[in-house]
Amino acid sequence: MITNFEQLEQGMASTPSFDGQLAKLVHLTNSNGMSASFMDIGATWLSCSMPVNGEAREVLLRSPNMAEHMEQSAYFGSIVGRFANRIAKGQFELEGKRYQLGVNNGENSLHGGLEGFDKKRWSIVEQSAQKVVFTLHTKDGDQGYPGNLGIKVTYSLTDDNQVSISYEANTDKTCPVNLTNHAYFNLAGEGANSKSLDHVLQLNSGHYLPTDQGLIPTGEIKLVEGTSFDFSQAKLIGRDFLTESDQKMAGGYDHAFVFQQEVTDGESTAAILISPNNDLTMRVKTTKPAVQFYSGNFLAGTPGKSKCYELYDGLALETQYLPDGPNKPEWGSKRGVLNPEETYRHQTIYQFEF
Repeated sequence: MITNFEQLEQGMASTPSFDGQLAKLVHLTNSNGMSASFMDIGATWLSCSMPVNGEAREVLLRSPNMAEHMEQSAYFGSIVGRFANRIAKGQFELEGKRYQLGVNNGENSLHGGLEGFDKKRWSIVEQSAQKVVFTLHTKDGDQGYPGNLGIKVTYSLTDDNQVSISYEANTDKTCPVNLTNHAYFNLAGEGANSKSLDHVLQLNSGHYLPTDQGLIPTGEIKLVEGTSFDFSQAKLIGRDFLTESDQKMAGGYDHAFVFQQEVTDGESTAAILISPNNDLTMRVKTTKPAVQFYSGNFLAGTPGKSKCYELYDGLALETQYLPDGPNKPEWGSKRGVLNPEETYRHQTIYQFEF
């Protein structure tokens, strides 16, 4: 019987990637039979499998092979940057200078632009049975961003079933930096008929960011109370789905939720996701101020591991700074701008209970 990792090798590491070379894959396992796999293209989290009810369950969506991975625009499991999420018109001003980024999402720049970190080959600088460390260096002017930037991303799989993602970055010029992982979860299983809407979600957040038609935040930080965006108590995602104009504009949830400050210590639970059958729970812990909750509104027609994905076949919980932050100085420390004298240091943990 072919193993999950062998299947990954055949799909992702048998065909050349963007740079004409084969991808390198790393497989981590823990003492509970849980595994996580990663590749150097995009420092991508490819697979997350664990024994649920006696059977291995894959909970991440992914492409079936490298050819399809290079075509997809879903950013499956990749580290995205320099700036995750959208920047209006791909423009911002810092220290009196105007910058123009590559535009790749309508008139806006999304997830770093035309050739973001998801398309780059990262270096594997350390690996063991339960940890892998990736690094990337991008030059001043890459995709229009200022400054030479050095990044280190460490993935760890612990024996208490946590996938921990630690981020470090340094720059020699003030520049926007907002790194996240774009994993799509379906806790019922990657090939299950259950949708993102069938999951139960709780977000320790009192506010969300309404957007315009281009999904750029309007600048308002709005109370979730009394709206369909209220996940302060655990709620079926489908319950209030597409009931308000803020959702209809995005085809569902594709919005930033600002965490209560007390849960951004990296140890408290900032979000909880529960599988449709209530047999698997994922807790999210982070030092980031917000999360982009995306219900899979643009997945239709994307080839996946076990099938061609449909709308809402998976959901993303991308911990991050606030979208379009470089253009919103009033957001202060939540806007995602790194100075040369600082080190960007954040951690997000996805902990599974099965």
